[in-house]
Amino acid sequence: MNYVIVDIETTGGNPTQGGITEIAAILHDGNQVVDRFHSLIDPERMVPSFITGLTGIDSHMLEGAPTFSEVAGELHDFLKGNVFVAHNVNFDYSFIREALKHTGIEFNAPKLCTVRLSRKAFPGFRSYSLGRICEHLSISIKERHRAMGDAEATAELFDLIIKKSPEVILQTLKKSSAESFLPPDISKERFLQIPERTGIYYFHDKNGQVIYVGKANDIRSRFKGHFSSSSKDKMQLYNEIHDISWELTGNEFLAFLLESLEIKRLWPKYNKALKYNSWNWGLYKYEDGQGYLRFQVGKNTGSLKPILEFESHSEGWKYLLDQVESFHLCPKLSGIQKTAGACYDYPNQKCQGACCSQESPEVYNRKANDFLASVTGQVGDVLIKEKGNHPEETAFLYFEKGVFSAYGFLNQEDSFFDQNEILESLKKVRHLPETKYILRSFFPKLSMNQIMVLK
Repeated sequence: MNYVIVDIETTGGNPTQGGITEIAAILHDGNQVVDRFHSLIDPERMVPSFITGLTGIDSHMLEGAPTFSEVAGELHDFLKGNVFVAHNVNFDYSFIREALKHTGIEFNAPKLCTVRLSRKAFPGFRSYSLGRICEHLSISIKERHRAMGDAEATAELFDLIIKKSPEVILQTLKKSSAESFLPPDISKERFLQIPERTGIYYFHDKNGQVIYVGKANDIRSRFKGHFSSSSKDKMQLYNEIHDISWELTGNEFLAFLLESLEIKRLWPKYNKALKYNSWNWGLYKYEDGQGYLRFQVGKNTGSLKPILEFESHSEGWKYLLDQVESFHLCPKLSGIQKTAGACYDYPNQKCQGACCSQESPEVYNRKANDFLASVTGQVGDVLIKEKGNHPEETAFLYFEKGVFSAYGFLNQEDSFFDQNEILESLKKVRHLPETKYILRSFFPKLSMNQIMVLK
């Protein structure tokens, strides 16, 4: 059995939004390292300053590097047929699988996480981060937070594990196999037919009746997760399920919406009532004493009306960080940077100096108002473009006064139709007022080119 130890560097933490900047993969045959793959990658987007600070990789370094699509075939050949190994494996695996999917390559491999393996092989340490476990085991990391440096260290860690405790690796792979968790009336063949793609899914009883509706970015993985524990409710579902069906959506946004509609339509016995989280954080604006518009993510107390609302501080902070990048706002005037002096974007001229009075309030506020104008798309009727089920397809989601109204899929060449032609092609759905909360949750995550405000 062969193993490929992988590490990547990216522009962010979300596999559907971030881009890969560097990939390293090391082939291990169970005894020793036998081959290597390494490449810088042009992510086709700017590298945020804080990522450069962490990894040392900046946009200038990536000039002339291949795009992911240009190395996808070679990388897939290197990975396929082998066990995928990484430290916090789901991060690297999800990014690479998502990127391969965008090039038309479906990737599926057994996975091993060296964090979990280390806990079993070397119990008793306080931390199992790559830096700490390597320090405990006297493994040197030549270039921390660079793909090949971290991959080399992870490969050395994996080599220690497989030679000290090979049974841990075999047991972990066995637990990950289909046979160990499948319900009695679901065959392995049926399980392998379940797509590893985004959509909604239905569990059926012996009479074909729907007993549960769910959503997932990876339906097969989510199916497995349902039966990885032995709670009373899970065991009842385990014994009652006889089949599974699904509808692919291509994107998480549409999956959330369709799940809500289907639960309201079918009222499956194992679905609990949908709960919509409270929005405890908000984005606020104010004008400082010098006349600059400022933004801040803060607690939603109810005394002030926020521009937008979020479920968590991290969600709001990530949204604001993206808007600083998109609208060339000042990180300091946007509440991102708290320290005194000029912001971290001023030296590279991404910020024009509003933080140190080098850009006038009038000029800066035009950019701030452009950002504010972009937020108004949440009011009234909007048509939202999302990913479809394959690279040549676009999904369209239509909202009337904030409530989900219709959806459909068009090929890319068809997406140049005018708004009326697109609307006529969409499938109407039941009016469900609760979908406005889903729109509110996803809207901050959308880019401006995904939103069409209808007149």
